[in-house]
Amino acid sequence: MEKYKMKSGIVTTVLFLLNILISGCDSLLEKNPLDSLSTSTFWQTETDAMLALTGVYQLNEMTGSGQKLTHNIWNQDAHLRLFEATTDNGFEKDNNVTDINNGDLASSYGPVKNLWTTSYRSVIKCNNFLDNIGSVNMEASRMEEMKAEVKTIRAYAYFYLSFLWGDVPLVTKVLSVSEANSVSRDSKAEVVDFVISELQSAIQYLPNTRPDDEYGRITKGGALAILGRVLLAEKRWDEAKSAYRQIMDLGIYDIDPRFSDLFIEAGEGSKEFLLVSVRMPEIYGTSIQLSCVGFTWGGYHHYSPFNELVEDFECIDGKPITESPLFNPEKPYENRDPRLLKTIMVDNISVYKGTLYVAHPDSSPTIYQDQVTRRPWSGYILRKFCDESYSGNFNTYGGDFTIIRYAEVLLSYLEACIESGTAITQPLLDETINKVRGRAEIQMPEVTETDPAKLTTILRRERRVELAWEGLRLYDLFRWRTAHTRIKGRFHGMKICSAAEAPSYTKVQVNENGYYYCEESNFRESVDYLWPIPQSEKDVNGNLTQNPGY
Repeated sequence: MEKYKMKSGIVTTVLFLLNILISGCDSLLEKNPLDSLSTSTFWQTETDAMLALTGVYQLNEMTGSGQKLTHNIWNQDAHLRLFEATTDNGFEKDNNVTDINNGDLASSYGPVKNLWTTSYRSVIKCNNFLDNIGSVNMEASRMEEMKAEVKTIRAYAYFYLSFLWGDVPLVTKVLSVSEANSVSRDSKAEVVDFVISELQSAIQYLPNTRPDDEYGRITKGGALAILGRVLLAEKRWDEAKSAYRQIMDLGIYDIDPRFSDLFIEAGEGSKEFLLVSVRMPEIYGTSIQLSCVGFTWGGYHHYSPFNELVEDFECIDGKPITESPLFNPEKPYENRDPRLLKTIMVDNISVYKGTLYVAHPDSSPTIYQDQVTRRPWSGYILRKFCDESYSGNFNTYGGDFTIIRYAEVLLSYLEACIESGTAITQPLLDETINKVRGRAEIQMPEVTETDPAKLTTILRRERRVELAWEGLRLYDLFRWRTAHTRIKGRFHGMKICSAAEAPSYTKVQVNENGYYYCEESNFRESVDYLWPIPQSEKDVNGNLTQNPGY
């Protein structure tokens, strides 16, 4: 298990150092090397190296104006907002990211620029570390291990840069201002090859596990899981299968019998976690409770799942709602996969902290503050991540955010097997998808389908419901090349009325089955699979070309 947190005694020093190491010019890549004080007095001892490594692991950073950069691939903000609330899984009420999928994405768009910025800030820190670590007097094996950690972090940043933007500048050393202002975009293929090579090189130097005093640092399993994601995205199925098999053969990870606790503080330390963004109250606190908890309980109710996600949760007989005799269209939330109500709060069914959740437009807006007509909500609340036992500051919650779980590893391994032409057998299903579905808290029926085409449909549905709102939906839709069909058209929220009442219902707009209409998307197949290079970067560096359509 890897948890991204160093002890609080180091944090203040690291934040001071970061102000020295990454302050400077407006262009993201236009960063000066270390000054003479830093290079001549800092990179000497293993303590120096550990402080610098802590700085590389640091998640949130401050811009020159003092504003915190939140969209970062290592924290929950980007996962929920950029990689989930822009998809067919749901949206966020302030509509701050809707331009990503409504046909209006442009090179000046702030959230896209922000992720580009934080990704390259991570690269800059990694380059600075790797440029200077050789000056430190320390044991060679310890140095190689630290370098492997930093190479893994840099590779992960470059993977997402290439995945979302295609061709990007591949910078592997600290640049002067003039060098930074003249870089050009390297091909996606070259960047991906670099990412894979770096991960393969790093893995051999990373330990399988770590002692308690190294809590928070990357191990072999986390790096292999990142490599697996890269190889899946590149459709290198045999190599992906090998990477995931190596994780499984380590014998370290397992499916936790719990489900709900995995996403709150009670689940910390689970054997299901491979890569975790660790948080500490006040120091590395997170606002995820504020974002996810409803107004009724003092939260912001920031995210609203779509009914299109709800529909993918099977009935308890293991059949989709289109096939199961247990599905009642007028009572659609009954007899469903237990993960449904553990992932999403439903009107007049879900209870939180002893209070019934009510969102129906016929309810009182003064009593029920999450009522669907009051704000652009779907009527559903994201139940995942809401910690019912927490009563502290919603802005400084200390619960970890999981980046990679063993459930993802098993489902990804099965996908690589299917796509590589591996024979699908019941033992293979039992050690992968059925292990995920069979956790004690869930106990969904086993999958027995061995036809690859039919199994692919089942597997993709399973990934969606098991990993909902954990930051993988955009990744999956992009690599499957289905975003232009799935993120297009009208999306709906909760069931407001019966199908018979729908034609005459007037309080909110509903479809023919009585589901609330809440959002419309227009993902452009020819444009939106690649995000625009930020205009601010192009203004500084004329060598940066733009992606088509922007």
